[in-house]
Amino acid sequence: MYFKKSRDYFISKKVDGFFIDLNNALQFVLRFFKEVFKPPYEFKEIIRQCYQVGYKSLFLITLTGFITGLVFTKQSRPSLSEFGAASWLPSLVAIAIIRALAPLVTALIAAGKVGSNIGAELGSMKVTEQIDAMEVSAVNPFKFLVVSRVLATTLMVPMLMCYTGAVAMLGAFLNVHQNEMTSFVSFFQAAFDKISFLDIFASLIKSVVYGFTIGIVGCYKGFHASNGTEGVGKSANSSVVLSMFLIFVEEILIVQITNSFRT
Repeated sequence: MYFKKSRDYFISKKVDGFFIDLNNALQFVLRFFKEVFKPPYEFKEIIRQCYQVGYKSLFLITLTGFITGLVFTKQSRPSLSEFGAASWLPSLVAIAIIRALAPLVTALIAAGKVGSNIGAELGSMKVTEQIDAMEVSAVNPFKFLVVSRVLATTLMVPMLMCYTGAVAMLGAFLNVHQNEMTSFVSFFQAAFDKISFLDIFASLIKSVVYGFTIGIVGCYKGFHASNGTEGVGKSANSSVVLSMFLIFVEEILIVQITNSFRT
């Protein structure tokens, strides 16, 4: 009987904690949309964060995008060759990269690198009371720390996605050229023959949503860090895990919406 009461209490506490956390997250998002339009605007900090998110991620994005295009092309060739459809390879690769791989790979890399950095940085500032000190010195820490970082990820992830797509297509072209001696112009003409404006627009919308998710989750986890250095590690880890989970959920929803427009 005592064990049953303890179990029920534990489950009830977990459920209450989940809904409290959900309410806090919703309030955090609403506060962002309220603060983003109010002056003063921290343009210098936004540009600095764009540099941190974009330029500092460029090498990793380049390497990952190139390998993605190269490996996907190499893996797809045998299957198409069995049906005598190797000439469809450029179109298949372009559809896969532009519709799904470029936004998703970019978002996952950004979640791992940028999301963890934001969670750890803000978490460290929270547990060392630097955020409280900013409030005392008449600086709005939410606007300076959160709004600037969320705007930076929302702006830079779509740009990184476009770059990832270009690098992945270059990797695919090199593989096709090596095996079929296809020219650069012929490859890209065949690749973009099946790509529509809806595909490009949907990928950009995905990237904007993913960038916002990475920024807001990292800032929320960092802003609510506790328990000293252990809390900093937890906020960085949970920023990555939760961001990736939400990215996959958003991918499913956006794909369903996009497919409804295609039909």
